[in-house]
Parts: sequence; structure tokens; C-alpha cells
Amino acid sequence: MSDILVGILATFGTVFVLLAAVGLVRMPDTYLRISVTTKAATLGIGLILIAAAVYFNDLSITSRVLAIILFIVLTAPIAAHLIGRASYFIGIKLWDKSIMDDLKGKYKKRTHELSSEDDDDSSNNEDQPNK
Repeated sequence: MSDILVGILATFGTVFVLLAAVGLVRMPDTYLRISVTTKAATLGIGLILIAAAVYFNDLSITSRVLAIILFIVLTAPIAAHLIGRASYFIGIKLWDKSIMDDLKGKYKKRTHELSSEDDDDSSNNEDQPNK
């Protein structure tokens, strides 16, 4: 029974890693590539590692697998976010058919700072004389 479970987990993990690779090739811009690969590869690697833990059925290997999965789940989204943010800041263009650019007009290239809409509203109110 565990051999069947290992086969199913490893197969699904491999499929998700394959989908991440296909997404890397097929997506039109950097930001979509980052999104697809982070999500699919994290799930795929997690499933493959769980298959390894079930296959070996040892507490030391299972604890290592859980530590690795925890590390990947915590670091992959943060790394993807930082790569995407750095890509935006150096000027890599969004896909032509992108609908929204949430950072447009909020990034100061000179100081490399982001400002929120609240900052813009408060600075506008401070410039207005009180009546």
C-alpha cells in the first residue's frame, strides 16, 4: 500500500515540477514566470519529499523532510517577491496585456522608496493652507 502512495505522490510531484518548467517557457513576462514557478515548483518538491519520507519510513528522514519543506515554503515566496520587486525597480516591462500595475506612480526612482496613497494624500493636505 505504501508503494502505491509513494508512486502517486512522486508522480504528482513530478507533474507539478514539469508544469513549473512549462510555465517558465510559456509565460509572457518575468512576473508571471516567477509566480508560476514558485507555486508549482514548491508544491512539486513538497510532494516528492513527502514521497521520500513515506518510502523510507524513518523518523530521522521524516523530520529532515519536514524541515526542508518548511524551509522551502518559507523562503520561496519571499525570494520570488524580492526578485519580482527588483525586476520592477530596474525597469523590466510588464506584459502588454497586463491590466493593472499596482506600483505605477508609487515608486520614486531617485530614492528607491515606495509611497502609499495615504502618503500622497497627507502630503497634499499639508501643502494646502488651512482656511
